[in-house]
Amino acid sequence: MGDLPRILQVNKLYYPYIGGVETVLQNLAEQIRGRCELDVLVCQPRGRGSHDTVNGVRVARAGSLGIWLSVPVSLSYPFLLRRMAQDADLVHLHHPFPLGELSALLFNPGKKMVFTWYSAIVRQKLLAQIYRPLLERLLDRVRAIILIYPGAERSSELLVARAHKCHAIPPGIEIRRYDLDEALSREAQKIRSTYGGSLVLFVGRLVYYKGLQHLIAAMPAVAGKLLIAGDGPLRQNLERQAFEIGVADRVCFLGRLHDRQLKAAFHACDVFVLPSTHCSEAFGMVQLEAMACRKPVVNTRLATGVPYVSLDGETGLTVPVASSEALANAISKLLNNADLRARFGENGRKRVLQEFTAELMAERTFRLYEQVLGDEV
Repeated sequence: MGDLPRILQVNKLYYPYIGGVETVLQNLAEQIRGRCELDVLVCQPRGRGSHDTVNGVRVARAGSLGIWLSVPVSLSYPFLLRRMAQDADLVHLHHPFPLGELSALLFNPGKKMVFTWYSAIVRQKLLAQIYRPLLERLLDRVRAIILIYPGAERSSELLVARAHKCHAIPPGIEIRRYDLDEALSREAQKIRSTYGGSLVLFVGRLVYYKGLQHLIAAMPAVAGKLLIAGDGPLRQNLERQAFEIGVADRVCFLGRLHDRQLKAAFHACDVFVLPSTHCSEAFGMVQLEAMACRKPVVNTRLATGVPYVSLDGETGLTVPVASSEALANAISKLLNNADLRARFGENGRKRVLQEFTAELMAERTFRLYEQVLGDEV
């Protein structure tokens, strides 16, 4: 394997911590590990550093004092990056991660770099202003910028000015992992038997940009139950909201589910909803998971990749942002029309197979690596 390129992936966190970027990185790493010498450098959410192997991928985790403003606080991370980057032919950065990007800028002189832009720093506006000059320097240094949906360069003037470096490579999932076998079918049926009736599913962290308050506010007008899979700082507020508007018996907080439980929940539901309200939701990987399970999606008309993933009128319905009434109408339309649900579900599965598989993402990404290493871009 000595002739294979050595690639270093740089991100905040890695499995078993699950988020959109972490899922993309894991899928990418597991797909390309046989084509290169691969290492992943991330942080612990909190605690001492470690080295382990996850599904054949070597993962170094720097110790961390905890997470502040969505960024792990790690004193050792820059030094680990400097040491690991010395042996790498190419360093791949996943943004936004100011600690990793600053470390790469200061301690990674001369190395070829690729940069995936998932979204801008949205909520921490002061941090974004302070960080911008450093980010501009880094974007000038990287050889290529990967965008997660076509046209994403228009979302930031930083990208518009560097459009010649941008390459659209949408994330992908391993669709076979979502196939319904006998055991998974039993688990899905158990969920349907437990909750009964029509089931609406949300999956994600309970945080501000997910728009869950609007989905819960829609439930008085929806003849079904809402299953919320995930946890986060807003859970108590959302539980209180459900109680106050009289739908606590039809809004079920499942907490964080492990992988197989989550797949069973996707298969058990009738409709999947992603009611996000802010551009922090850059893509919505969970839409792909629902589509892989042949479920129609209700999403929102954000100026991001969200409505690009699930297409209005083809794989689901897209509604205005922050409109409980529009969410209720779209969900009810789907719950009341089994043929429409089935058609959108089949279209969604086909769209994932055509555009959003992990294999296709990895092939496009590795081809870009080869171009960068060969000085072709």
